Amino acid sequence: MEEQYKISDPQVLKAVAHPLRVRLLGLLRTDGPATASELGRKVGESSGSTSYHLRELFKYGFIEEDAEQRDGRERRWRPRHRYTSWDAVEMSATAEGREAVKIIHLRQVEMVGRVMEAFDLADWPRDWVDVAGMSDHILTLPPAALREFKDKAEELVHELSARYAGDPDARKVHVWMGAVPRTSQED
Repeated sequence: MEEQYKISDPQVLKAVAHPLRVRLLGLLRTDGPATASELGRKVGESSGSTSYHLRELFKYGFIEEDAEQRDGRERRWRPRHRYTSWDAVEMSATAEGREAVKIIHLRQVEMVGRVMEAFDLADWPRDWVDVAGMSDHILTLPPAALREFKDKAEELVHELSARYAGDPDARKVHVWMGAVPRTSQED
């Protein structure tokens, strides 16, 4: 599997920004290869609907058939990349690009909401409850400081993942990072 899919075409970003496609791609990345029927059961959609959206993800290069785990009747799909990225400056050069980035950001926020809604503190032991959750900070920073934060956070996430690989207490966890300047309407 390749590390990242760097998108430069707003149409490709808009294609993956469809609510169901984002969910299907996320499930393939976190849970591994699956058929349209298996994914349909997970997201509460028909296999016909999930099959259509999987073909669209395939068409735009996000997923591929998993030849190693063939299912006799259905295609088994897997992601081609660990994650998707884009250059916001490049995308913001056109109205279509700005719209595509806004749509994908909204899909990301929806996913955070689904994950947090499904997270129940009662399901986890105290050591997980103690470290899980979210926080927000309102800081006054220049772009250079935000770049430094982003770079150091990325570096730390990768370092921790490598250091704790194979730890028997390790679980897949969602780690989010986001920062945007406040708009004048928020003041």
